[in-house]
Amino acid sequence: MYEDLKIILYPDPRLKKLSKPVTKFEADLVELTARMFQLMRESKGVGLAAPQVGINLRLFVMNPTGKPEDDRIYVNPSLLDADGDETAEEGCLSLPDIHIDVTRAVHVKMVAQDVTGKSFEQVEAGYIPRIWQHEFDHLNGVLLTDRMGPSAKVEYRKKLRDLEDQYAAEHPPKPAAKRSAPRNK
Repeated sequence: MYEDLKIILYPDPRLKKLSKPVTKFEADLVELTARMFQLMRESKGVGLAAPQVGINLRLFVMNPTGKPEDDRIYVNPSLLDADGDETAEEGCLSLPDIHIDVTRAVHVKMVAQDVTGKSFEQVEAGYIPRIWQHEFDHLNGVLLTDRMGPSAKVEYRKKLRDLEDQYAAEHPPKPAAKRSAPRNK
């Protein structure tokens, strides 16, 4: 069902949309997350949000270690009790070859649901909350480009323009509908 999914790249407008809550906890949700894990691993990522595969749902997968037993799925997540700040380099599967310094909270509480709809919460510090916050940004239509400072925008101007040109070439504008001239009566 989801075998045709692929990671979409900047500036695809689907990356900027606010995602909708998951309301149906059915078998296709499990299939979707399995495909997302596959794509994440193929791209050597640690997290992947549904908007990054063109699905407008509040859901992401992550794995901070690469070990299958550390796979984690978060459906309809909320981040609470953020505390402390730490700046570190981040990349994004939807913005290949771009890495910028981002300041994130160090300690965060996550409240979410699993693929069956069961609620759970976790409290973490360090790397895991950084991944949570990055993927949570995707659910709200926020990209690393929105977090770039002036020097990063200059540094990656050509790479961003190349991604924009690639997107434009792959998605040519649809021809405008022809309007007929008004008839005189």
